[in-house]
Amino acid sequence: MTGTRQARREASARATLDKASDENFPVAPFFLPRAWRDDLMAVYGYARLVDDIGDGDLAPGGTDARHLGVDPAQADDRLAMLDAFEADLRRVFAADAEPRHPLLHALRPTVRRRSLTPEPFLGLIEANRQDQLVRRYKTYDELLAYCELSANPVGRLVLQITGTAGPERVRRSDAVCTALQIVEHLQDVAEDLGRDRIYLPAEDMHRFHVTEADLAARTGGASVRSLVAYEAERALQLLDEGTPLVGSVHGRLRLLLAGFVAGGRAALTAIAAAGNDVLPGPPKPTKAHLLREVGAVLRRARREG
Repeated sequence: MTGTRQARREASARATLDKASDENFPVAPFFLPRAWRDDLMAVYGYARLVDDIGDGDLAPGGTDARHLGVDPAQADDRLAMLDAFEADLRRVFAADAEPRHPLLHALRPTVRRRSLTPEPFLGLIEANRQDQLVRRYKTYDELLAYCELSANPVGRLVLQITGTAGPERVRRSDAVCTALQIVEHLQDVAEDLGRDRIYLPAEDMHRFHVTEADLAARTGGASVRSLVAYEAERALQLLDEGTPLVGSVHGRLRLLLAGFVAGGRAALTAIAAAGNDVLPGPPKPTKAHLLREVGAVLRRARREG
């Protein structure tokens, strides 16, 4: 491989991994063991890239398409890109094939070291396929089924990487991850609508007399704010259901999971502080508030542990 080609591959991977700083809580914070950090960032790189494909947010120039063996002229065909991405993922798990994309190449040592299975990774691809085909959700149950594909696999991978997976922990993790996905949807109502996607259940919009035109306004009226408050309460209940996961583990993993839960709680507090008006832009918690929430989650874990 020439130095120029290698540099392009590394630049493509960095562009994706740099987005980790935009998350509500650090993906692989400094206090974790180096091996955990490396494996978590490999999984994050995978999850971020599949989302970028599904959202049409790939870097211009067609580099990712070329890595995946797709004609750069077809890079905007998201379903074709997802199909190629899945084919490359399967090379990660094959003994006689080499992944083409640098982020999938980096994922392979993690998969082998942690004995990871394809199912969580395939779920994330399927969620992004669904995003191309399903742009509205009639019921809350339909939205939960989507979160089972789009969010819950990430929490399961964290547990597998850290060697702490078990039925009860997976159940609690699913609750936390689904809550975090709902919180993100609430923060990004305006952005999602710009992509012609609505993750607010239609049955709830009808109940609160909210129309799509209401969601397109610059600021939310009383009905939109009431709807957001209702969905935020659902997310908080899921976080409460999942919080005992934090107390079921120890050491630095407890701090990591407390950070994930606290990130969701802090974001919900930011939404409430904005009067549940998410349309001007995503309400974001301050670092100070996030740290306070981490402390609160840890204190609760100690009481319940």
